[in-house]
Amino acid sequence: MEINRKVLALDQALAQKEISGIEECVPTYRSLLIRYNPLKISYEELVFQIRDLENSIPQTVFKEERVKKKVIPVVYGGKYGPDLKNVAETHGLTEEEVIHIHSAKPYRVYMIGFVAGFPYLGVVDDTIATPRLKTPRIRVPAGSVGIAEKQTGIYPCEAPGGWQIIGRTPLKLFDPFKQPPTLLKPGDTVKFKPITEREFEKLKAEK
Repeated sequence: MEINRKVLALDQALAQKEISGIEECVPTYRSLLIRYNPLKISYEELVFQIRDLENSIPQTVFKEERVKKKVIPVVYGGKYGPDLKNVAETHGLTEEEVIHIHSAKPYRVYMIGFVAGFPYLGVVDDTIATPRLKTPRIRVPAGSVGIAEKQTGIYPCEAPGGWQIIGRTPLKLFDPFKQPPTLLKPGDTVKFKPITEREFEKLKAEK
């Protein structure tokens, strides 16, 4: 988490400094990808400015007002969470216990990746941390909530994937016509809220 905080702090500092030539910054768990135009700034000059900026950043530079605390409603199990039973059986738990453990704690958005708007959340409790499926699915529905080892995540669109799917949210995590287009961003906090199938359908109809 400390490394991730430093990554986000540097990302935020670069956005504020607006160095000529930088076109995009992509924060990950432990590194920051920086895309730049070499016709506007040389590699050497870019590295010099980044290192100079990094050395001047206090550890508390990542501003809390940028962070959102988001409640994500989820209907667990059944057709919405086909792997909930497998996760429960793997750990000798009931499905209700898995739901309680998964929704009991807040998760940090460490990064967005894989597909547009997909949040990598952590850290999943050891009692329900479960490996990916041996054979990935060709199609995982949009909104699916899954577990992969000590990570949990949400599929923003239909995509192939091998995560253990335990539920689904009616919320839309990515909309290219909105600004920003993603519901969540690195550094945000997510808390899952169990809902009924009826509540799911009602919320989905409202979107």
